[in-house]
Amino acid sequence: MAAQKLVFVTGNKNKLAETRRILGDHFQLESVNIDLPELQGTNQEIALEKCRQASKIVNGPVFVEDTGLGFNALNGLPGPYIKWFLEGVGLEGLNKMLVGFSDKGAAAYCNIVYTTGPDVEPIIFEGRVEGKIVDARGPTSFGWDPVFQPDGYDQTYAEIDSSIKNTMSHRFLAVCKLRAYLAKQEVQA
Repeated sequence: MAAQKLVFVTGNKNKLAETRRILGDHFQLESVNIDLPELQGTNQEIALEKCRQASKIVNGPVFVEDTGLGFNALNGLPGPYIKWFLEGVGLEGLNKMLVGFSDKGAAAYCNIVYTTGPDVEPIIFEGRVEGKIVDARGPTSFGWDPVFQPDGYDQTYAEIDSSIKNTMSHRFLAVCKLRAYLAKQEVQA
């Protein structure tokens, strides 16, 4: 059986490589880098609108991914704005945001949103991993991974080998839901 073609709208090579590893050989993943506007809203609202806009530009089926990191002590902030917080204050600054709070808990989440076309309402698949914010440890090549330590692990995402991370991360959980959905659709076709 031929690999199912999927269009992933991302310009992030790390997200693309990780998603390819998680999806496996049954899917032919094509990447399209579209400069979508930065949106505001809840993590789900942002992800859904990104998918709608991307599908109109591609004029066909696409999926987008939007991740966030929410701090318990800050009622879920920075959440979907983590990229901008990280660029503004760096890894050390993320830690400093929690100085004075005893709760260092956080949730990493990934919203994968898929649609079959510009006029079809997108479907959202969320993966979520609870953990805590720690002093940066490990390689700094993949966003906020060095400061997030998932519950049940004594290493940060950056320290965890990718072969393990790709079986438990927030992105893994969301991509698995997408993969299961697509497999079900393929069987029904």
